[in-house]
Amino acid sequence: MGYRLISLKIATNYTDEELRAGIGRELHIRDFSFTIDGKSLDARKKSDIHWLLRIGVSSPELKGGADVSSPVIEIPRKKRNEKVLVVGSGPAGFFAALFLQMSGFSTIIIERGRDVSKRSESIDLFESQGVFDPQANYAFGEGGAGTFSDGKLTSRSKHISAERQFILNSYIRAGAPAEIAYMTHPHLGSDKLKIIVKNLRDEFESLGGTMHFETQLTDIEVVKGKVVSAITDKGTYQADYFIVAPGHSAYETYRMLMRRGVAFRPKNFAIGSRMEHPQQIINLAQWGRESLPGVKAAEYRLTSNPEGSLPVYTFCMCPGGIVVPAAAYANTNIVNGMSLYQRDLRFANAACVAGVNPYELIGEKADAGSVLDWVEALETKFFEYSGGYKAPFCSISDFIRRKEPRHIPETSYPLGLKPSALWDLLPVRVSSSMRAGLQDFSRKIRGFESGIIMGLESKTSAPVQVVRDEARNCTGIQNLFISGEGSGFAGGIISSAADGVRTAMNLA
Repeated sequence: MGYRLISLKIATNYTDEELRAGIGRELHIRDFSFTIDGKSLDARKKSDIHWLLRIGVSSPELKGGADVSSPVIEIPRKKRNEKVLVVGSGPAGFFAALFLQMSGFSTIIIERGRDVSKRSESIDLFESQGVFDPQANYAFGEGGAGTFSDGKLTSRSKHISAERQFILNSYIRAGAPAEIAYMTHPHLGSDKLKIIVKNLRDEFESLGGTMHFETQLTDIEVVKGKVVSAITDKGTYQADYFIVAPGHSAYETYRMLMRRGVAFRPKNFAIGSRMEHPQQIINLAQWGRESLPGVKAAEYRLTSNPEGSLPVYTFCMCPGGIVVPAAAYANTNIVNGMSLYQRDLRFANAACVAGVNPYELIGEKADAGSVLDWVEALETKFFEYSGGYKAPFCSISDFIRRKEPRHIPETSYPLGLKPSALWDLLPVRVSSSMRAGLQDFSRKIRGFESGIIMGLESKTSAPVQVVRDEARNCTGIQNLFISGEGSGFAGGIISSAADGVRTAMNLA
């Protein structure tokens, strides 16, 4: 049996029969099996948009070659007596716990929010009636913030191939489409994620793991450089090891850890607002047509670095998606984006953010606590301006010209828009840099300036970073690990989950 890895150009709406015929023609063979190892859209020429496939082919008609499989994590399965408490059920916390349970540890996950079903009900109530639930919202609850997002599985992190494979395989076992293993820009969609995280929980519990919802970490007891117990609003937990995966929004957890001697430092992050366009405008600009058979919706990724300005870029682009109210706390107002698996709704949205240095933003005396205070104050400012959860907005062209809007357009945002001089609500250097970036984006994508821009996007990543050693152990505390996006060392589903897996691997 021989093996070849080939590249194949094929129409966007290809059938399985056409794919097999293309492989046969490329290699001049008839008897073969194949796997798709990579799939990306080539839209550089609007007159010739096609898929580029990387395909592994096995056949008795081929000579030589070897299947180069992805690296696989070896799970050291054995019975252990150690107990691990994991705080947070987002990607970092959950995949750390899953790996540890598979490795023979006794593992408990505690989650401050509600399970995914109750969480969905609370979010629906929030969006329909404005009733905010501090335990079940877009930030807190089963699966973390990523459950109600586009479910993007791309990552710029290097050297995590084995961890990524473990994560993707776990998602596929839980009901994710097999395509996530080979798509260049894979995503799950919030509709599928709600099912997937429940199935993952079932797998974890079937292995003997325990999960407690509506259980919030309030304190830790540290004795002689070791955590001896975790204190929650539902009781106290003892364990041999403690992994805290708080996500980027649990500010009271950050502050508690700082009081208990866990060292954090400020880090660069990004703030801005979220843009929205009719999806057809993006399709026309990117493809030269309103739809493309075999492709869900057009995307974009834009960067701009005008001289004298902060770097500006788009973030978390959600084709065919919805802008959502993503407040973690009742007196704050922030927005985010989400989309379903089919990406077939009317609007496209993406954040437009400027990268900021906390020392330039706040001053040379900035520390982790003052950075959290600063971000929280900005989120509260937007809430007070709106008098609730309406999103301050203007058109992109109005933002560029500093002209206040006169009418409210259609939008996917469920809690309403409030006309505003949005640029005045943001820090001066941020809004001036965004203005330059938006001008640049409008030159790159036809019709871009006709979209709207709204709200505050402040959760692109954590604004602080824990000080930890190479084993991800918090400096000065032997058995405490801060992991995932909340550690400041990861961002997004895959890199956060991989950070959790690596923490678990170090224990196992």
